[in-house]
Amino acid sequence: MKFKFLLLIAGLAFMADGCVSNREKNILEIRKAEAAFAQMASEKGIPEAFFFYAADSGVIMRNNRLIVGKDSILGYYKSRTVGEAQLKWSPDFIDVAESGDLGYTYGTYTFTFRDTAGVIRESRGFFHTVWKRQSDGSWRFVWD
Repeated sequence: MKFKFLLLIAGLAFMADGCVSNREKNILEIRKAEAAFAQMASEKGIPEAFFFYAADSGVIMRNNRLIVGKDSILGYYKSRTVGEAQLKWSPDFIDVAESGDLGYTYGTYTFTFRDTAGVIRESRGFFHTVWKRQSDGSWRFVWD
């Protein structure tokens, strides 16, 4: 009897683990992509991270101007003096379409940089990123 009870408990635990919805799994995947994106920006630099995580047709809006395509995004960031600049962010909210192919995040960011006089400055704001699942299953941003 004890053995049957243990099997029942193990079976229920297995079933409960399998009850995580596709939506929840997709949200977790986007959360991981967002965290890896932020980590890459910190470790390898802002241009490389934005290039890697942009979809081929990704778009960013900077200074009221659209920069379209990952090569253009890389060029934009490389043309800016980012040197020791740091960009840190974390999503406050993540959601994903029921279809599992689009999702979005938003939250706050902090951009720290040294100005031309050598003074360390900080800019804070809000970000909104739209993520799209790629044909290989990875998530890349299509809007930031």
